[in-house]
Amino acid sequence: MSWSMPRGACWPASLTPGQAHDRPQAEGLLEGVRPDYVLADRSYDDDDLRRYIVAQGAEPVIPGGRNRRVPIDHHRVLYRERNIVERSIGWLKQGRRIATRYEKTAASYLGFVLFAAARHWLRNPFANVHTP
Repeated sequence: MSWSMPRGACWPASLTPGQAHDRPQAEGLLEGVRPDYVLADRSYDDDDLRRYIVAQGAEPVIPGGRNRRVPIDHHRVLYRERNIVERSIGWLKQGRRIATRYEKTAASYLGFVLFAAARHWLRNPFANVHTP
């Protein structure tokens, strides 16, 4: 899970094993951050997480899961902005070292991910700026 900040910079991030779901990390990444909106995909559709986001003063923009009996409405136009994070992850994975994970330790790998993100952001500071 990552956050898209102004100008498309993603921060913070946490590293989890490939087989683990990102949802348990969500609340920890929200600590100390005061966004107006939290955009996430259907896999984050959880009542506890929604309550936590609202308690933090933000609006959850998370589509309801297909198995919900009562559909949950979300801001569809704002949800489209989630593609900024998805594109950022794609740019990071263009780097061979990130895509193939040569590093043996999680700390080393996370360091290279953060370095690649900073490098991309410095080279393309306006790449993710949305202009209407």
